Amino acid sequence: MEQRIKYQNHAPELLKQVYALNKAVDECGLEKSLLHLIKLRASQINGCSFCVDMHSREARHDGESEQRLYLVAAWKESPLFSERERAAFAWVEAVTLISNGGVSDELYSKTREHFSEEDLVKLTVAIGMINIWNRICVSFHVIHPVRDKLAA
Repeated sequence: MEQRIKYQNHAPELLKQVYALNKAVDECGLEKSLLHLIKLRASQINGCSFCVDMHSREARHDGESEQRLYLVAAWKESPLFSERERAAFAWVEAVTLISNGGVSDELYSKTREHFSEEDLVKLTVAIGMINIWNRICVSFHVIHPVRDKLAA
């Protein structure tokens, strides 16, 4: 698979706003570790290899364990995640897959047990942001760097 276009070279004013929103999300006050995990989970759902690679590497760099990163895809069956993280994962899945029935009142109530209204807005914008990146990268076939000698 080859990259279709170098999206960075097109629509610079629009991408400037995307980068600004991305920066605002990263600085919104939610835990950095939580942001890494939700970016990773949404990217897994969307099949964005570039973002899965990038966010798992960033999370490891910031101290996240490899075991927890491996188990993000199976978070429901793993005891390694806090109740707040589990609520965030459920919210990520509902928001990312919103056409599958939206966000139920039950999920909203459960998530509110772990997130204030303000933090829930921040979380939802963060999920929207990673979904924008996933759609850009998947649509234009942005490929993660190949670092594994066996894959080359």
